[in-house]
Amino acid sequence: MLDSLFNTSTTTTSTIDLIPFLICVLVALGLGFVLALVYSYRNRHSKGFVVTLAVIPAIVSVVIAMVNGNVGTGVAVAGAFSLVRFRSVAGSARDIGYIFLAMAIGLVCGMGYLAYAVLVTVVLGLAYFVYQAIGFGGAGEGSERTLRITVPEDLDYTTLFDDVLGKYTTECELAEVKTTNMGSLYRLIYDVTLADQASERKLIDELRCRNGNLEIALTRRAVDHDQL
Repeated sequence: MLDSLFNTSTTTTSTIDLIPFLICVLVALGLGFVLALVYSYRNRHSKGFVVTLAVIPAIVSVVIAMVNGNVGTGVAVAGAFSLVRFRSVAGSARDIGYIFLAMAIGLVCGMGYLAYAVLVTVVLGLAYFVYQAIGFGGAGEGSERTLRITVPEDLDYTTLFDDVLGKYTTECELAEVKTTNMGSLYRLIYDVTLADQASERKLIDELRCRNGNLEIALTRRAVDHDQL
């Protein structure tokens, strides 16, 4: 009975050998675990995403092994995947990159090229690890701030702070204006990049002289996880 379950063959499908199939799945599972470890290094992450990333290669490997050259089955699998809708947001560019890499590893394992799967995991995993360790592409992130300035409703804020912001920042954009305190105050929200992080206090002191010593907040810019 077990032999009929695992070695069923028809005129349209090829026989799947149990031992090579298990080896491919286990190798894919191991490589997914390595990839999940690389992703976790110096990255904020959720337990669910890391676990999912670890098992994606094995899942894709199983799907590819089941298709096994059958065009009809391949079309059916593609149609089934096209119906999948994720309830959560797409995630950051880094998350999507890791998902694609996990799927690629699973595809290679499912096709039986285990040595190439290991090579892809080592080379690309090492590349991700090195880029993350050296902070590649992160220049200027430490200087990005969100500046919130409260001003009286009768104060013309249009160009009031331009010279001060131009003096202490390299980039400045007014992102939002809203009323507060029952409409008696305005709150201006700027996205700025500081020219010198040591000049934060000087910037705040000069802004206080312009806004009547009302509340000013300078915080690190929140990371938008939906942004690619």
